[in-house]
Amino acid sequence: MEMVPSEENQLVAREGIFWSSRQNMFDEMQKRFKQIESAAEEPRVLCIVQDTTNAKTINEKLTLNLPASTTVSKLFEDVARKAGYVNGSFCLAWTNSTNAASLEPASELSLVLSGFEAGKRNFLQLTDKDGDQPLILSDECGTADSSGLDDSSQDRFIGPLPRDGTMGCSSDYSSPSYSYSSVLNKSDTGYVGLVNQAMTCYLNSLLQSLFMTPEFRNALYNWEFEDSDEDPITSIPYQLQRLFVLLQTSKKRAIETTDVTRSFGWDSSEAWQQHDVQELCRVMFDALEQKWKETQQADLINQLYQGKLKDYVRCLECGNESWRIDTYLDIPLVIRPFGASQVYGSVEEALQAFVQPETLDGPNQYFCERCRKKCDARKGLRFLHFPYLLTLQLKRFDFDYTTMHRIKLNDRMTFPEELDMSPFIDVEDEKSPQTESCTDSGAENEGSCHSDQMSNDFSTDDAVDEGICLDNTSNTERALKPKSSLTFELFSVMVHSGSAAGGHYYACIKSFSDGQWYSFNDQHVSKITQDDIRKTYGGSSGSRGYYSSAFASSTNAYMLMYRLKDPSRNTKFLEVENFPEHIKRLVQREKESEEQEKRQREIERNTCKIKLFCMHPVKMMMMENKLEVHKDKTLREATEMAYKLMDLETVVPLDCCRLVKYDEFHEYLERSYEGEEDMPMGLLLGGVKSSYMFDLLLEIRRPDQTFQPYKPGEVMVKVHIVDLKSETIAAPVSVRAYLNQSITEFKQLIAQATGLCADTMRVVLERCYNDLRLLYVPNKTLKAEGFFRSNKVFVESSDSPDHQAAFTESHLWKLLDRHGNTIRLFVSLPEQSPGSLANRTSCPKASADSEDSFDGSKGSRKSVEAILEESTEKLKNLSLQQQQQTSSTSDSQKSSEHSDFEHIESPPAQEPEAAAQPPSQPENCTRPAPDSENQFPSEERSDSDVNNDRSTSSVDSDILSSSHSSDTLCNADSGPLPLANGLDSHSITSSRRSKAHEGKKETWDTAEEDSGTDSEYDENGKNKAEAQYLYFKAEPYPQDNGSEEGQKSKGLLVHVDKRITLAAFKQNLEPYVGVPSTQFKVFRVYANNQEFESVRLNETLSTFSDDNKITIRLGRALKKGEYRVKVYQLLVNELEPCKFLLDTVFAKGMTVRQSKEELLPQLKDQCKLELSIDRFRLRKKTWKNPGTVFLDYHIYEEDINISSNWEVFLEVLEEPERMKSMSQLAVLTRRWCPAQMKLEPFREVVLESSSVEELKEKLSELSEIPLENLEFAKGRGTFPCDISVLEIHQDLDWNPKVSTLNAWPLYICDDGAVIFYRDSTEELMELSEDERNELMKKESSRLLKTGHRVSYSPRKEKALKIYLDGGPTKDPGQD
Repeated sequence: MEMVPSEENQLVAREGIFWSSRQNMFDEMQKRFKQIESAAEEPRVLCIVQDTTNAKTINEKLTLNLPASTTVSKLFEDVARKAGYVNGSFCLAWTNSTNAASLEPASELSLVLSGFEAGKRNFLQLTDKDGDQPLILSDECGTADSSGLDDSSQDRFIGPLPRDGTMGCSSDYSSPSYSYSSVLNKSDTGYVGLVNQAMTCYLNSLLQSLFMTPEFRNALYNWEFEDSDEDPITSIPYQLQRLFVLLQTSKKRAIETTDVTRSFGWDSSEAWQQHDVQELCRVMFDALEQKWKETQQADLINQLYQGKLKDYVRCLECGNESWRIDTYLDIPLVIRPFGASQVYGSVEEALQAFVQPETLDGPNQYFCERCRKKCDARKGLRFLHFPYLLTLQLKRFDFDYTTMHRIKLNDRMTFPEELDMSPFIDVEDEKSPQTESCTDSGAENEGSCHSDQMSNDFSTDDAVDEGICLDNTSNTERALKPKSSLTFELFSVMVHSGSAAGGHYYACIKSFSDGQWYSFNDQHVSKITQDDIRKTYGGSSGSRGYYSSAFASSTNAYMLMYRLKDPSRNTKFLEVENFPEHIKRLVQREKESEEQEKRQREIERNTCKIKLFCMHPVKMMMMENKLEVHKDKTLREATEMAYKLMDLETVVPLDCCRLVKYDEFHEYLERSYEGEEDMPMGLLLGGVKSSYMFDLLLEIRRPDQTFQPYKPGEVMVKVHIVDLKSETIAAPVSVRAYLNQSITEFKQLIAQATGLCADTMRVVLERCYNDLRLLYVPNKTLKAEGFFRSNKVFVESSDSPDHQAAFTESHLWKLLDRHGNTIRLFVSLPEQSPGSLANRTSCPKASADSEDSFDGSKGSRKSVEAILEESTEKLKNLSLQQQQQTSSTSDSQKSSEHSDFEHIESPPAQEPEAAAQPPSQPENCTRPAPDSENQFPSEERSDSDVNNDRSTSSVDSDILSSSHSSDTLCNADSGPLPLANGLDSHSITSSRRSKAHEGKKETWDTAEEDSGTDSEYDENGKNKAEAQYLYFKAEPYPQDNGSEEGQKSKGLLVHVDKRITLAAFKQNLEPYVGVPSTQFKVFRVYANNQEFESVRLNETLSTFSDDNKITIRLGRALKKGEYRVKVYQLLVNELEPCKFLLDTVFAKGMTVRQSKEELLPQLKDQCKLELSIDRFRLRKKTWKNPGTVFLDYHIYEEDINISSNWEVFLEVLEEPERMKSMSQLAVLTRRWCPAQMKLEPFREVVLESSSVEELKEKLSELSEIPLENLEFAKGRGTFPCDISVLEIHQDLDWNPKVSTLNAWPLYICDDGAVIFYRDSTEELMELSEDERNELMKKESSRLLKTGHRVSYSPRKEKALKIYLDGGPTKDPGQD
């Protein structure tokens, strides 16, 4: 055996060393496994980090699952390693919708102590630190030069850059096939973006292009603002100067443009208006010229951007040429000529077409002054001078006269990086040609070119639309010599992505500093390549039809900017050290402002923001506020801040207040902070956050009290003391207990706090709503009984025999049950006094055994207060009897924690027979007998009594009727209305008595289901409100009606058991309203003062809650089997054929003639229509289409289906009714006269059958058109089936090959169909082009008014204006 020396210099076997090493490895592995096991048992914290520092990572999230004991500093290390950033170069903040609070990078607190929640997702944001982007691990030694970065290493972004939080621009500009090779953050590119206010992408693109123009930027810097001349807020040049300085020197990722737009005179609404970038360029240049008058920059725009061209006409016979000189700021290039199917494929081709002359010949000959006659001539444009900065507009927006739509042309048009304009200059014009006439229009036509091609712009902009009213001024000519080089270099491409209806602008700009192309897409600036520029040419694969891209959304170049390549004029950007002195001062001011913002952000990041509550000792209500305290402030300082925040200086001393941890949801005081008054709030609250999972309560004590310590683990119990004798429940007393306490110990605790006897104490726990549990097991713990953080118990301690009864049969249970179900309602009564309707409303007859009758005049003098006093007196007289009874229907007023519940008297319970009776009866009516044959009070949605919008269709009404469980939508803004249109209680029932006596009572049950109403009576005919007495108590409650100052309207404060049905509730309200329950309606008022009528009488008030408002409106409610009907007049030859007349009531079993009889007086009173019963008809109404004619003997529900919210047409007849049977067919016919291009009025034709031959015979007889020449066609669409007279002759299906009207393609099976007819031998009128255009305008106007032609209606564009005086002057009459 081989021996080797050991550590102790002893010889040991080699095998021993091997086994010893192996044992050490095993022990180490075992130790690691134990660590892993302990880590696995430790709670984990899941952190989800969103990197918001870069557009390419905005949608990426880092996920870390860390042990709860991990420190915050270790979290920063892990995030830095996983994100690839240098630790310390970024911030981590809690994610919140409003703002984010940062974590402390060097904190050694564990994640749990810092506010992280174990076992839950914790969302964080990785943000910039002090406005600087995080350092990449490979860039620790500094930031690489933007020009030297490797593009291949940054290829994670696909598509145009999205805009954070930007609204208003079309979201379809992102094309999946459109890719940029890289995207760099601000610190890499060196450029700053612009924030999109809403839809200001067009402004951002132009501003960045001007900023990247050295000559414009340097000239703007050389201009100095004088404070004495103008307000800096309204100075456009100054605000542009500030913006450019910030774009060049700021460390921010993006700059706001609100100061610039404010100088334009724009308000916030302008940010939601998208405009054309070329239009903005012209308007802004005009505004700058006006602002720069009498300064060195007065001619700057003309020097840089203005060119000249000649508009000429040359006679082809004598060679004489007439011409004028025009100036331009940009050249609009047509992409597709008007009426052509081919497009220009390049900018050079479009420029060639721009200067291509046209020949004036034939009827367009030119009158030559020299020849003294009309001659053939050549008309065209010639460029005389090109500007230093050449702007080309690619006219991609056009108008399609076929579809009358505005469209965008997405066809491909290439443009070179270097453009040689020498082929387009007119060298001959350097000589002095002999001309007969010439005009130098100069500034008169500045900024526009007057050519036929250029006028092919479908906008109607004038001087007002452009926003600047210019005076005629002469401009110094700044021209380029045509013999010099005319090579222009492309440096800006403004791209439009979207359609003609809207889209998004961004700019691709080449830097003259390094020759690199960048994409300026609002706040994002990225590096791009020449390939990306070529992708803006537009176009798509495959053949394209004419205007096939009308509504396509694509990304293509819209405006190009070139600069002349002239070393003598080409300049470089001013560096910061070379700034003029006034710009250096401006830079310093902006730097100081930015530093101030940075300090403010730092304060925000270290500010704890938490909800603060306080029960105000004077107002006696819970106050809420937001406590914002720096993390280094102590608890004592925070208490003083909260004390002042709640405005308690004059109420209580500061030493009587303290802050405690509070749970608002459970109303639970979690813990107090004894001995921690000097602890910083950051540590006390578990870190800086913008929101917390708990709140703070500013607790207040009386000077003679001491604060009770609140320890974690305690539960809070609100103890309500119940007095069975007075049937009152006291305000709560707070007691803190432990979950492991027994019921016996808990009773002792309550006895100490309340002074009650623990031996006779009954404790009832309300675990949830109306779930009452008697705690009677002495040794059971509170936890076992279901106690939680915050609990409510009711305590009663007396020697009452009620202890012996079963809990659910005891007086205590009934009192608590009543308490839990009682709600408080505010009821507004109608303006009319109770008796004011006595002469307008017939009261139901009293029952046979009723001998009392009341004088209506006496009742009319009774007030609500008098009724209440009488009711209270009667209740007092019954109180002695009630005290001897134990009724299950007794109730008391519900109280909250700080209510005066015990001060409200409870009315004594009544006998079951009298329970449903209100305290007193109104003196103008007797109560109806419940078994009266004709008394079936029922309610239905009766919005027509109060709805001002009379055009609601039955379809709409059905939708509205189910909008809120038991309530039905109703716009009840109008005041109280007469009852049921003047109908008395017998006006409808008398007409259906014959049906009732025929034993068809069961059909009323079906009606109840169809109409969605409920009956107040059960199947035995007994009033359902009498089945059970539920608590109801009312007292006067005057309220402001809002009409006059100090004026009060009548109201009631009602305490009622919410298990009461609506029917019983209405009957209890009868004495206060002053009319029977069938004569008024109940409306529920919501927070926005919108009213919904409650109509289902069988439903309870369970959906109501405390302090809900109810409005009572007078008006007869529907009885069982009745339906409210809207009546519209049918006017077939009027512009609006459907006119609302009135609301009325029809009943099942009523004949059509009986309903017509009921309508006659209503039509006379309400509509001033005096008709005879045989000179009008009723017919079916479906939307606006007239349908079946109802014959006089038809019976509703048997022959005519009737439903709730029904609508019918009333048609006035010029002659007696010709419709006598259902086999007849009434159609509406209208003659088309092609020779006159007009339609004659409608005339009704009544057919005895569905035969086409009969129809033709009737039409021939009516029109005297020979039968063989008569052709007809069915109208299309909604009545009156309007159609343009320019289309009717060829668009309708004339003379269909059918023998019957009910066959395809006619399908005329019901009354009301529209038939057009004509004489086939009548020739169509020939129209000139002008006549056709005029007729087209008239027809478009007519069809638009009738609403039968849905036309394309793009968003209404607002004229782009820049206001030189600081803002528009609004018309006082405008909104």
